[in-house]
Amino acid sequence: MHTTSRTAACSCGQLSATVSGEPIRVSICHCLACQRRTGSVFGAQARFAAAQVAVQGSSTEYLRVGDEGSHARFRFCPHCGATVYYTIDEMPGDVAIPVGAFADPHFPPASISIYEARMHAWLGLPADISHID
Repeated sequence: MHTTSRTAACSCGQLSATVSGEPIRVSICHCLACQRRTGSVFGAQARFAAAQVAVQGSSTEYLRVGDEGSHARFRFCPHCGATVYYTIDEMPGDVAIPVGAFADPHFPPASISIYEARMHAWLGLPADISHID
């Protein structure tokens, strides 16, 4: 049986995360922190079991405390600044990777959209996406 393998990387290629298998879930987050972190109007991330992820390269960590008290540890390249992966203390055993870090337009689509109260009014979402707010 063939297992899917994908690699996410920073802009300069120094930091990467190779995943095996499909993501647990792919989500879109409209919170203001994700908007600031990505420089876009939402963050899109794929969650994997830690056992599915192999990281190569050095990273710098930024700890952000979320609106509801969660602790997200973002790992980014110390050279180019791109975030390649992050973990949430309250979700041990999972690793989240920004979908854009895969640079793959055929990556599986998001199935969940969260914090929609902060979603930009002009943004459209797929009809079959789940909504959590």
